[in-house]
Amino acid sequence: MHLSGQQTNEDETAGVITRPPLLFLAALLLGFSLERLVPSASTLSGRYLVHWTIGGSLILIGFALAALGIRNFSRAATPVPTNEPTRVLVTTGIHSWSRNPIYLGLFLLYGGIGVTVGSLWTLIVALPLAIMIRYGVVAREEAYLERRFGDAYRDYKARVRRWL
Repeated sequence: MHLSGQQTNEDETAGVITRPPLLFLAALLLGFSLERLVPSASTLSGRYLVHWTIGGSLILIGFALAALGIRNFSRAATPVPTNEPTRVLVTTGIHSWSRNPIYLGLFLLYGGIGVTVGSLWTLIVALPLAIMIRYGVVAREEAYLERRFGDAYRDYKARVRRWL
């Protein structure tokens, strides 16, 4: 039993629709496939420097955010994979200004790849990806963390934004 009076199962997980990195990879592959089948007007047409500068910056920032989030979980000895039970509520470091720095980093990385290769389709596919991550992953994780950590998670949720 948790301090909040709720029953908790130590082996319970968030029950997300699938591992989030697989969703990002599938969306990226779908965007690349659509770009190959129906090339968009924005495909690299002499703007290499702009695409590489903006895209490369997004990739670097995204990678850094995701790495900091993963490092924070590792330091707290709680697993990163969503198919394993969370051991500790991590609220410090990068998690003190974003509840989802890993997903935020993955979105920036994804967007950076789309910009770098000049694929409008990849960026268009980001919208359904964002909806799947928000409702199929984040909403389920939030409900799970609220059951698992009760008031501690609700307090954290009240003071730290979901994304930025």
